Amino acid sequence: MRGEDRQSGGLFSYVDLEARVPADHPLRPIRAIVDEALSTLSGEFEALYSHLGRPSIAPERLLRALLLQAFYSVRSERLLIEQLDYNLLFRWFVGLGIDDPVWHPTAFTTNRDRLLEGEVAAKFLAAVLNHARLRKLLSREHFSVDGTLIEAWASMKSFRPKDDADAPPGGGRNGSRNFHGEQRRNDTHASTTDAEARLFRKGAGKEARLCFMGHLLMENRSGLVVAARLTQATGLAEREAAGTLIEDLPGRHRITVGADRAYDTAGFVVGLRELNATPHVAQNLSGRMIRAALSGR
Repeated sequence: MRGEDRQSGGLFSYVDLEARVPADHPLRPIRAIVDEALSTLSGEFEALYSHLGRPSIAPERLLRALLLQAFYSVRSERLLIEQLDYNLLFRWFVGLGIDDPVWHPTAFTTNRDRLLEGEVAAKFLAAVLNHARLRKLLSREHFSVDGTLIEAWASMKSFRPKDDADAPPGGGRNGSRNFHGEQRRNDTHASTTDAEARLFRKGAGKEARLCFMGHLLMENRSGLVVAARLTQATGLAEREAAGTLIEDLPGRHRITVGADRAYDTAGFVVGLRELNATPHVAQNLSGRMIRAALSGR
């Protein structure tokens, strides 16, 4: 018999959020690990908040929400709050009940900045990586390093001479500028909206963009990120950040480090050996730096 297409549901629901999430859902073991890591940071949370005034967003819920934003590539806090309003899986993971109100995006961002400035977010990730269940997945001997460009939230029109000698943009909210024949360089120009952004191109024949550079150190057994850095985009940033990430690894036992040909320089290879690391770097056929570094071996 054909069912009825009713548009309104029941007034009350007697199914718990816990019962709506499948027992084999991948977020279940993650939630257990996260809760154990958060329990070790209770003292850190107490130091960040005053004992007077109205209760703020619980830092445990805030950090769980930030994990969801990373897991599901939610591009903004506003969209994340929208998802929390109707997504039952998100509500369960964060710890919100079906009838609990969600937060205003501005309040969420303000409290997020408090955790970042207090370095609690970094301690939380360290606690997760040091969890007993995750330590079994991490390799302590074999790593890979790489960098990528992260585009800045700054328009090319904002990249102006530092002495403000050029003509201003045309009228209107997004006035045009004539860049024809203008040589724009980081030592003479800077963005008026993001002064730390740098003009950089990924390779020969690629367009130059205002950007930063992100760096990741991954272990090779399970492909998990063990360290990360954000730096200004320069020609030396990848190799300098990689050296810092490797140097910060606990212990001084011998490790191996894989990298692409951008790291094939004599200085980087020698620096790795000083850190008791064996380089596995793709050969730069135009430079052959590893062969030069090994010539005296």
